[in-house]
Amino acid sequence: MEFMKIFLKDLKNSFKDLIPIIVVVAFFQLVIIQKIPDNTLTIILGLFIVAVGLALFIRGLELGIFPVGENLAIEFAKKGSLFWLLLFAFLIGFSTTIAEPALIAIADKAEAISSGKIDAFFLRLTVAFSVGFAIALGVFRIILGHPIHYYIISGYVMVVLITFFAPKEIIGLAYDSGGVTTSTVTVPLVAALGIGLASSIKGRNPVIDGFGLIAFASLTPMIFVQLYGIGAEYFAQNRANETVSLAKAVTDTIINEDHFEIKKIFFDLISVVKDILPIIAVILFFQYGVIKRALPHLRKISFGIILVVMGLYAFILGLEIGLFPIGETLAFQLTSMKQIFLIYLFAFLIGFSTTMAEPALLAIAIKAQEVSDERINSTILRVFVALGVAIGIALGAYRIVSGGEIHYYIIAGYIIVIIMTYFAPRYIIPIAYDSGGVTTSTVTVPLVAALGLGLAQNLEGRDPLIDGFGLIAFASLFPMITVMSYGIYAELKRKG
Repeated sequence: MEFMKIFLKDLKNSFKDLIPIIVVVAFFQLVIIQKIPDNTLTIILGLFIVAVGLALFIRGLELGIFPVGENLAIEFAKKGSLFWLLLFAFLIGFSTTIAEPALIAIADKAEAISSGKIDAFFLRLTVAFSVGFAIALGVFRIILGHPIHYYIISGYVMVVLITFFAPKEIIGLAYDSGGVTTSTVTVPLVAALGIGLASSIKGRNPVIDGFGLIAFASLTPMIFVQLYGIGAEYFAQNRANETVSLAKAVTDTIINEDHFEIKKIFFDLISVVKDILPIIAVILFFQYGVIKRALPHLRKISFGIILVVMGLYAFILGLEIGLFPIGETLAFQLTSMKQIFLIYLFAFLIGFSTTMAEPALLAIAIKAQEVSDERINSTILRVFVALGVAIGIALGAYRIVSGGEIHYYIIAGYIIVIIMTYFAPRYIIPIAYDSGGVTTSTVTVPLVAALGLGLAQNLEGRDPLIDGFGLIAFASLFPMITVMSYGIYAELKRKG
């Protein structure tokens, strides 16, 4: 009975999170396109399933994923073995990234575009290694107690320097890869690990030292993928034919997703289980093989993990039958109309509304409010992150329309981030860096990718391969600026 009361409260909050998406889609569909969708009932059913999925996912995190992450961090701190802790951090990053669906899709596309000269599996190995390395490095930083911005700023400088040597065809793809590597389940587990570790080590503050692992995981793939591009130098030939193939593939995908298949439900469920299995395998190996202690509250944690699987599955199912078909069709219809202002407005509003419903961001915001003793308000934090994503995607759309080089925008953005880091209060910096990585996962990526590729495909003189990618990088960059702005404003207000 108590569980049902909590679940109904979570469900009510989930519906509130979906209101901005419903308003944006309804406005563009009824006022701009002026047509009622044929499958309105299916869309409503899909949105209801999304809300149920979000509620189950959040309750599952509270019961299963957060306690497991924090418990492991405490046990490792007690054991005092740096080697096992770093190995655990590396394997969590590596094992969850190698099977990440968004990364598999991007790697397969890169292989197809390069006529097989880029090996999709080797590219996935490169990115998975970079994420494993990033989380191990982030854990090492927490142990040493170094300020996070020394590492992040050094990383940005490396990204910028390497960009000048990387083939321009891979730059947008490399920048985007930083945003798609942090999955919806990995984010809360890694956040719980960092916070638990910072809470267990004397002299560390969970707010200042515990966050930041997601930021590392978003940064290093940009470096490694660009290095891979420099080493490969594969994109020189046959690009004209390949970009047509890419545009066709995207269009075909949308057409194929516009109907509902029972068989797909089963494969989606298997896919969610496959995403979570590597995480459970790594946790069990270290819990029983290395720490050699039984998991406390095993039944409660198991129930929580089942809720996470069911919630994530329902969430994805609801998106596929309700939101993605209409969202992606809207993106393509608006870009085909070539009314630039409407495209910017859609980019801004869809960025804001989808980010407000992003499960990974919700998980991080809840944790930030909890460990900061409510000094950070989870709803205000999400609004500022969503505002950053909205500005980033609108500016990214402007970049595609105007035809500028992506790295000039990104470099300018990094310079602003570096300057703001010196003015922002210390407690907000790691959360701001993390917010860049958690905003671009389950909900945002497919819609944003459709918008970018649709724009590049419908504008004369634009190349989908060079211009179509990069919106995810914009969506990852600007939340850092808006969240640090929020921190500076809150600090100034506090001082009166």
